[in-house]
Amino acid sequence: MKKLILIIIVTLFCITRANAQYDAMFTQYMFNEMFINPGYTGSKDAMAVNLTHRQQWVSFPGRPITTSFTLHGPLANNKMGLGLSLLNEQIGKLNRNLVYLNYSYRIKTGEIGHLSFGLMGGIHNQVNKLSELKATETGDIQVASNTPSLIAPNFGAGIYYYTNKFYAGISIPRMVDDSYMFDQSGGIIKSNKLNAEKFHYYLTVGYVYEVNDDLKLKPQAMVKMVQNAPLQYDINVSALIKNKVWAGLSYRSDADISALLGLQVTPQFLVNYSYDYSLTKIQKYSQGSHEITLGYLFSYKQRKVVTPRYF
Repeated sequence: MKKLILIIIVTLFCITRANAQYDAMFTQYMFNEMFINPGYTGSKDAMAVNLTHRQQWVSFPGRPITTSFTLHGPLANNKMGLGLSLLNEQIGKLNRNLVYLNYSYRIKTGEIGHLSFGLMGGIHNQVNKLSELKATETGDIQVASNTPSLIAPNFGAGIYYYTNKFYAGISIPRMVDDSYMFDQSGGIIKSNKLNAEKFHYYLTVGYVYEVNDDLKLKPQAMVKMVQNAPLQYDINVSALIKNKVWAGLSYRSDADISALLGLQVTPQFLVNYSYDYSLTKIQKYSQGSHEITLGYLFSYKQRKVVTPRYF
């Protein structure tokens, strides 16, 4: 019965009002930070590619399934960065796609620090397959056919500071509230506007502490703030053992605890897996959440990467 109630709630959300102004959730945000902060773009010494796939609440009908891809690299003697972000997400009968171009400009601060200002802009596309829903009453015009494929522009901005052992960033990745709702006749009313009340503010910070040559600890945190909503935070501590194995634990406020395990196959190639155990009642009806990340850092202008990148 509880499972049925949750499915009904999700269905009602899709039927009455669909809103694209929410952000996909990743446990391994630390390996995919360009998606939430354009200031991160080009911050590595070479072209970098990342692929992350998340299966949330496995075995639960209509669960979120999210895949993201990012590609970025430095330009103009590392003064600028350029990148591409793609995302596909399916939640119930909702399917949405995001495509963004990212740009950053960096200023060197001191001997080892860099301050980067970033912008991102792109489009959202979404469609609700309402015709696949089973209505309790016949003749419901709102579920008689699928919604049109809606496309809307969006943009965001961020600031990112980093050294070889520390980073901190603040960003608003998506500023336009692009939504639609049904009128009484079943027609669709579109809305695309700036709405500061729905801005998602992200604050991230992390540090690498070298215990010895074989062990490095990497504590990090992300805070997400939305007006009129509870503060959400993720806290993670990971260990890099012999520059080969990543192992860590994460906590998401009032939501999940997570275990992370990764292999630095080469200094350029990373494979990482995480498992989320929900602290909410939904854990009774699912088998947790799984997420895998593949990251690769290309050699740039014949320079070899000799140590794993921490950020």
